[in-house]
Amino acid sequence: MNPGAVLAVHSYKGGTGKTMISMNLAAILAKQGKNVCLIDLDLRAPSLSTTFAADGKYWINDFLSGKCEPTDMLKDFSNEKSTDGRLLVGLANPSMDAIREIVTNDKRREMEALRRLFSLKEFLLNNLASDYVLIDTSPGLSYASINAVTASDLVLVVSTWDASDITGTQNMIGELYDLLEKRAIVIMNKIPEQLIVDEKKKKGELGNRFKNVFKIPVLDFLPCHCDVLRQERATIMALDRPDHPFSKSLVEIAEKLEWVWHMRRKLLSYRKPRRKH
Repeated sequence: MNPGAVLAVHSYKGGTGKTMISMNLAAILAKQGKNVCLIDLDLRAPSLSTTFAADGKYWINDFLSGKCEPTDMLKDFSNEKSTDGRLLVGLANPSMDAIREIVTNDKRREMEALRRLFSLKEFLLNNLASDYVLIDTSPGLSYASINAVTASDLVLVVSTWDASDITGTQNMIGELYDLLEKRAIVIMNKIPEQLIVDEKKKKGELGNRFKNVFKIPVLDFLPCHCDVLRQERATIMALDRPDHPFSKSLVEIAEKLEWVWHMRRKLLSYRKPRRKH
């Protein structure tokens, strides 16, 4: 079995920069030669189609409802984005009709969507040999986000400095990730820059502080860059402006994620029961 990883990028509420981080991490990993698939599972507020132009007739919505196969809705952007590895993207349908349909989904349809999501995971990891599958989830505790977390190997939680976001993230860790026994790590985004001026010292202090708050590791702290907030969503910063501090920070985060997943695989291999002779 391919040892690739499925990462759910999740947040307690919208506006944390979750989608920006998802697509930039996917682009960085693909640029580094990894085979990557980015899935838009923020079905109630899809936005990746503004970055990756859609010209196909199928969406991830269609796959989850059994109307198409994975290859019908996945598009390869490797050439367009000039990545050394494969960059596949599965986009969510941004039309109001599709969003209304998602809002009215019942439990039975969501359970079927979860089954289809697991089959997609197996196809991407084993048939297409993907090294990483990044799922940009909807915020909070919607069916789609719970399905994404359930199907993931690791949850990357994006939180801001806002007090309500921190409290909500705390609750979500206890009520969802712990319940599903999912390994999760946090990225703090949009941190006031003055708090991490002396970067190494301040990040260390903040990391210890928020590790105690969240009870799970904090991977990194991203300062609030006003020009990034104003940036067109069609721009992938890591590809178009690789020398920008935001892009460089995400390259470091990608390296840390690879190390976390390597250690996770190592730990799981130690736990495998030995065969009896």
